[in-house]
Amino acid sequence: MTDTVDDVDLPYDEESTSRQERIEALEEQLEVLENQNEEMRDKLLDANAENNKYQQKLERLTHENKKLKQSPLFVATVQELNDDGVVIKQHGNNQEALTEVTNEMREDLDPDDRVAVNNSLSVVKKLEKETDVRARAMEVEHSPDVTYEDIGGLEEQMNEVRETVEMPLENPEMFTDVGIQPPSGVLLHGPPGTGKTMLAKAVANETDATFIKMAGSELVHKFIGEGAKLVRDLFEVARDNEPAVLFIDEIDAIASKRTDSKTSGDAEVQRTMMQLLSEMDGFDERGEVRIIAATNRFDMLDSAILRPGRFDRLIEVPKPEAEGREIIFRIHTRGMNVADDVDFGALADLASEASGADVKAVCTEAGMFAIREDRTEVRMADFREAWEKISRDEGTSAGDSLAFA
Repeated sequence: MTDTVDDVDLPYDEESTSRQERIEALEEQLEVLENQNEEMRDKLLDANAENNKYQQKLERLTHENKKLKQSPLFVATVQELNDDGVVIKQHGNNQEALTEVTNEMREDLDPDDRVAVNNSLSVVKKLEKETDVRARAMEVEHSPDVTYEDIGGLEEQMNEVRETVEMPLENPEMFTDVGIQPPSGVLLHGPPGTGKTMLAKAVANETDATFIKMAGSELVHKFIGEGAKLVRDLFEVARDNEPAVLFIDEIDAIASKRTDSKTSGDAEVQRTMMQLLSEMDGFDERGEVRIIAATNRFDMLDSAILRPGRFDRLIEVPKPEAEGREIIFRIHTRGMNVADDVDFGALADLASEASGADVKAVCTEAGMFAIREDRTEVRMADFREAWEKISRDEGTSAGDSLAFA
């Protein structure tokens, strides 16, 4: 039963208050009631939102429960398509069966396709190609900001890399006209810090091909077959996105000389290398996939991976000569505020036997000396002091040749 006006407690005494006081008291009570009503409305909205959230959760759990109650699906491979139906081979137990499929699905199936089947071995749907997500993640989506102009002292090596990698992708008709197969791979070898990885980055920047990068150590796994499977998936991703360039850094991690070691670790590394050799020059066509590899330990590589057909170009990337060092100094100081007294030729002579990475370190350290003295200009003395510091850090005297490991 609802309250009537007579049932509501009035906020005043009718006998002792004036008309105006009654109006003011009623207005105050009305304001309080309106505020309470607003609070209750907000609580109702919050409760509705919470209810919607739980409704969605209930629907999701109901859907998942329904899926769990359904018959499980199994992975199988299409072996053959004939007039009677499709011959499939179920994974796990290698059971083969002949099953019927709809005409629409039949047109979409090919031998070796992966499909999902139910308990009665009926094909439910076609599955996507199985490639390791790690292999797909190695595809470079954004080109590095390194160009051939950022590399100094390696003009000959740069031209050889471009002939091996870029030219067959951009002008394949040149090789067809001459009647030769384009080089399939290039191996860059030399001391650390000489620009091998920078060459690969420049290729990634300059070519329109899909660029896939990886380190040899990423192919070494403790589980049997994992490394070999990742190698297969890498080349499959490259073939699916051809033309492609596959860069393998520190390839000596998986391609070192084979030994008679019986340890499981060495055996697994050798299995991975066998798969790499097969992908590089096996029965299956590699397609428009070019390979660049880099190593600091050329002497450790197995002879099987060095033969023509796998790496047609073995390019040594040595430490730069004096002229190359001067170019590298100019490259790494392009964005620096360099004083007029800086002599790049003298710096190149000073940093004898330095690699490109060593030169970059000297330039960075010289800039740090200017910052410490609150200067915006880098002087010749800063470069000399940077040379002395780096030489001292490496355990050599300033007059000795810079010998970085």
